[in-house]
Amino acid sequence: MAAFYTRNKWRRFRNQFNDLRFCPLLDYSQYRNLKTENTSFRFSGEIESITDGQTLWVKGGDLTIPVLLEPRSELTNTKTKCFLLPKHAASARADNLNESSPPEGKREHDAPEQIRWNRVSTLSEGTKVFIGGQVKMYDNRFCFCSVKGKPLTVIFYNCPDTDLTNNIIRSARTRNEYWNSFTPIFLVIGALTLLFLAAAFLGRPAFHLNVITAFIAVFIPLLPVIPPGFLFTFFYRRFTWKARKLRIESDIVRFGINSGAGMDSARRYAIRAYLFETIAWGLMLLGIFINIIFIYILLSQLGII
Repeated sequence: MAAFYTRNKWRRFRNQFNDLRFCPLLDYSQYRNLKTENTSFRFSGEIESITDGQTLWVKGGDLTIPVLLEPRSELTNTKTKCFLLPKHAASARADNLNESSPPEGKREHDAPEQIRWNRVSTLSEGTKVFIGGQVKMYDNRFCFCSVKGKPLTVIFYNCPDTDLTNNIIRSARTRNEYWNSFTPIFLVIGALTLLFLAAAFLGRPAFHLNVITAFIAVFIPLLPVIPPGFLFTFFYRRFTWKARKLRIESDIVRFGINSGAGMDSARRYAIRAYLFETIAWGLMLLGIFINIIFIYILLSQLGII
């Protein structure tokens, strides 16, 4: 479930950013002529200052505009979504579909880090920032803020502005949604549960095989990284990396970033990505199965089973 939650989270992030990049670009002329509220804009600039730890002042061109990071009760309780784009995301443009494995020593495959608004004060002056959301009148001035049902999106980045859209779409495809912040918790809970069951039946000879099975199951998370099944895990990583790159290309075409390709190309990329993912998981399961058989034979030879 955590994997589906993670995948859906970044899918919503990509779609939301794609919607925001088509909003009008706020400049000094439009700011001076603002007369109505509830208007969505996008804005890019640099951090100028942070006042009271809650209001971010961003300067872009000849306009400096405040951004309300903390929800204001008189406006909404919707929280501002702040993201930190990976430092090396700019090098992702050099990726090509001929690469079969992730480049060593780089972290452009990392997803944007979602940070709390009160961590923004740790960022240095001059940090680049993209803002997308509604502009409302607050405290006798127009400012970016979250409103009900429409949270403000703030993305901090370190790449040329011309590469921002490309890099966000690329980095929002995480390398492996199946390993996330929830995974270690569920692994520990599962291991403790299996150990409890094994201990409960340890003194019953009739359940000897069940006890052995429970102990083996505790180490299932390690099975993909031990021989002889490790070879299949190696190919699993290759195929999943290839599938990720294909899905990135599908996103780039689908969002119109690559204007030279049509929707048929996006579908072809998506189908090929699905095929590679299916092969990858087949290889992973085969490697785990081989390791289970290997462990079973080893335990039989040692007389444990």
